Amino acid sequence: MDAGTSRRGRREDFRLLTGSGRYTADWNLARQAHACFLRSDRAHAEIVTIDAGAARAVPGVLAVLTGADVVAAGFKTPPAILFMKGKGGSAFKLPHRHALAHERVRFVGEPVALVVAESEAAAQDGAERIAIDYRDLEPAITAEDALAAGAPQLHSDVPGNLAMEYEYGAPAPVEAAFAKAAHVARVSLEAQRIAGNPMEPKACLAAYHAATGIYDLYLPTQGMSALRDGLAQVAGVAPDKIRIHAHDVGGAFGVRNEVYPEFAALLLATRLLGRPVKWVGTRAETILSDHHGRGAKLTGALALDDEGNFLAVRIEWLVNLGAYASNAGPFINTGAAPTSSAVNAYRTPAAYGSHQLVFTNTTPTTAYRGAGRPNVSYLAERLVDEAARVSGIDRIALRRKNLIPKAAFPYKTPTGSTYDSGDPPGLLKQALEAADWKGFERRRRAAKRDGKLRGIGCAVFIEPSGGVGQEEIAIRFNADGALDLFTLSGASGQGHETVFPEIVADILGVPSDGVRLRASDPDAPPLTVGTGSFGSRSLISHGGALVTGAREVIRKGTELAAKELEVAESDLVFENGRYRVPGTDVSIGLGELAKRLAGAGEHPLDTQMKVAIAGAFPSGAHVCEVEIDPATGVLELIRYVAVDDAGKIYNHTIVEAQLVGGLVQGIGQAVGEHCVYEGETGQLLTGTFMDYYMPRADVLPALALYDRPVPSPANPLGAKGAGEAGTTGAIPAIANAVIDALKPCGIAHLDMPFTPHRIWQAMRKPTGS
Repeated sequence: MDAGTSRRGRREDFRLLTGSGRYTADWNLARQAHACFLRSDRAHAEIVTIDAGAARAVPGVLAVLTGADVVAAGFKTPPAILFMKGKGGSAFKLPHRHALAHERVRFVGEPVALVVAESEAAAQDGAERIAIDYRDLEPAITAEDALAAGAPQLHSDVPGNLAMEYEYGAPAPVEAAFAKAAHVARVSLEAQRIAGNPMEPKACLAAYHAATGIYDLYLPTQGMSALRDGLAQVAGVAPDKIRIHAHDVGGAFGVRNEVYPEFAALLLATRLLGRPVKWVGTRAETILSDHHGRGAKLTGALALDDEGNFLAVRIEWLVNLGAYASNAGPFINTGAAPTSSAVNAYRTPAAYGSHQLVFTNTTPTTAYRGAGRPNVSYLAERLVDEAARVSGIDRIALRRKNLIPKAAFPYKTPTGSTYDSGDPPGLLKQALEAADWKGFERRRRAAKRDGKLRGIGCAVFIEPSGGVGQEEIAIRFNADGALDLFTLSGASGQGHETVFPEIVADILGVPSDGVRLRASDPDAPPLTVGTGSFGSRSLISHGGALVTGAREVIRKGTELAAKELEVAESDLVFENGRYRVPGTDVSIGLGELAKRLAGAGEHPLDTQMKVAIAGAFPSGAHVCEVEIDPATGVLELIRYVAVDDAGKIYNHTIVEAQLVGGLVQGIGQAVGEHCVYEGETGQLLTGTFMDYYMPRADVLPALALYDRPVPSPANPLGAKGAGEAGTTGAIPAIANAVIDALKPCGIAHLDMPFTPHRIWQAMRKPTGS
């Protein structure tokens, strides 16, 4: 962030940097067996027979499970977020998904059999000896393929492979606006499928306790509630029979909040064998079977009057869901960012969107850092640049004319959402100044003399963060006065262990090193309302709930302190961790009071409560400058400026790290990441790091990050989300810069990823072809 801001370290860093962290693979239990999955090697086929005889004969193999075992166990369909309604009030068509494929496989990498053995090697040997006879079926790899007349049907209960048609906004005002528009800009973009690739691969250690009917599962997650409830639904048990353990999680990005079939299969295996069963996936399994991100074709049109005022926007998404519905996939492509921020940061009187969600013979897709937001900003900001091109109005002037002014907040959008606060014009002004936008043409000329094509692009965005509903927390006092905080959050690098205790300690006026976070702890007081860490919600939701809880502790303490000091409650004030009577030396510290009141049983200051929460809308303005070598197509990011409004910031070091992480993942999608399927067979061609691009440190340009906060009125912290802003801003800013650099070549459109080959080919394609 900008110079002079405070920097505080994270209390979890020493553990993680010295190798003392405890990830899923680090857990081991007595008598544990090891598991290996056999996966489908084809995209679409009927399973004729499975012969596991040779596998069971391998020394050390304990069991081989198939889809028949899952069916016999009565396992149910994993849940998905499906409260939104489609066109005409229609519901999402949710097909059943077996923990192990039964009768048919629907994507390469789908688990078909599970081998459990005394050692990992024996389990692998057993899996290699399973013989499966398939009857191949034609696959549908793209959404267009799946919707075509005569396309192969993936699920009998999903006609035409169309899971949902979703719409938002109002079509009539949009059509009227387009009819009178002086200018119309149109773009069609591919938001290509990408792999989440957390540092820690998917893994799980499952143990069943027959006497109690309780399952203990050790796995990487973004908070225990979604997995606990989801696995309970699949297995047909009460949620309190599922105990989730996730001490350290090596990255999540949305793909670790899923009820994966492997987890359910391991539940069954440990119950049938009566022993713990451990499985650690390989990197290839992670790329192949972790739910992917993005995967949508985005089409938009923007209507303007002759002065450049935005009149209306029309939006269409064609979404590739993959073979099954993930937990978040349906929601992030309908009722989340697409609806709430459809007009982005611009005053646009009318908007209408229509999305088609389609099943295909590919890995299912889900939330990935940004979870729909980057698609919204990418489409919106490419539309604005295209509108500048077709209207002849300068792209910055066009933005300034149409950005929502600070005074207009809270701003009600035509799709029904309300932006709580922001200052988009101020963000843009600061970003342009910091990037020396006015001096760019001089730098472009200098680059041209060196034989390079230089371009500059900007993107302004506003995005949803947090959520609605309630979040439950608990605060417990120990006998020594130390505090434990309990939430349903699930950190995967965000620094919760540092920030949440600091916030509560500041309110209570106690040393932060005496406050400990116990997030998603299975031994915590039962927390029944709330959810985990995704959607840039942790500080807003969990942090906001803890603030409310801390204030309740102070309220309780006022009554108790009055009794201890033998004064009236109304005589007391609470300041800097002490209850005192103004004008006297009568006082008592909260820590001292807590120690005096400690005894057997519940502490009188203990607090557990359900707190109503609301979302907030962070925003930003990003500028990227690039150079392209026309001889090779090599793209270099030269400079990057980001000015963000993340509300009130409580730890600049952590927020800066979140922004940089988001930027890197946005850069990765823009310049190289792409899950590529072979069109006829459905084989994933980018299944290892030999073929799948991953951004590294050397791709980062010179960064200049600034915060320009407008505190949110929607939560007690004044906070807004920060974890996804980097990705949401980077993709459109880089895309606009690349198209600007290619403008002298007559290129007005190019899809991501902007690889050297793709750029080189575009530059050699005849203009207009």
